[in-house]
Amino acid sequence: MVLVVTLVVLVVVVLLGLWAVSAYNRLVRQRNQVQAASAQIDVQLKRRHDLIPNLVETVKGYAAHESGTLEAVVRARQNAVSANGAGPAERAEAEGELTAVLSRLMVVSEAYPDLKANQNFAALQAELSTTEDKIAYARQFLNNAVQTYNTSIQSVPTNLIAGVGGFKPEEFFQASGDERGNVSVRF
Repeated sequence: MVLVVTLVVLVVVVLLGLWAVSAYNRLVRQRNQVQAASAQIDVQLKRRHDLIPNLVETVKGYAAHESGTLEAVVRARQNAVSANGAGPAERAEAEGELTAVLSRLMVVSEAYPDLKANQNFAALQAELSTTEDKIAYARQFLNNAVQTYNTSIQSVPTNLIAGVGGFKPEEFFQASGDERGNVSVRF
């Protein structure tokens, strides 16, 4: 009888151990997915930041007296670049400011038919529009990964493994207040 009880206890301990290892590995995979999704946002944002100086230079040639708007774009770009190491909320705020001034720049460009007809400007607009779409997709992918990960670390019984393993909730990449009101940017 003692042997049977010992075997049952041993089997239960082994099964619990296997479950704990499996749960820990799943949490590691989900955390890595969140980090990879965040890195993809960084890649797309860097691409966006790299396009902006070319766009500003192209506009300068046609709309030199719009220096206030151009300076605002450059300043917002610098703020967004410097926010790269910050958390998702700070990054989203800086990127929201950049989106707002880029929208103003596009409105300014409407007043210059020669600029609108410029092939470089049109190519930069198209590239920026494509990049904005990629950023939106990357944000959505990150938020889905964060939701899955956070749900896992907060759900019973996986929360026990998450607590022991030091897994902490991740932040969602949320649109700033300005971006929520302006959901479409037309180029």
